[in-house]
Amino acid sequence: MSANVYTVENLLVGKMYYSNSVKGEIISAEKNDDVWYSDSDTYKVQVRPLNSFKDTYRYVAVKVGE
Repeated sequence: MSANVYTVENLLVGKMYYSNSVKGEIISAEKNDDVWYSDSDTYKVQVRPLNSFKDTYRYVAVKVGE
């Protein structure tokens, strides 16, 4: 029996992103150290807003440990 191995990037891509200013699909993600959150890894995600092709970038914090 083999296990499926996933990366955080693979798990983020294809998911919906929701914030007060943007609602859309995450089309790419990469680990990034430009922004720091306590006990978290930061990922820069490319978001394609609904009904638009003008992509925007956001930072997402993913808690590590525990």
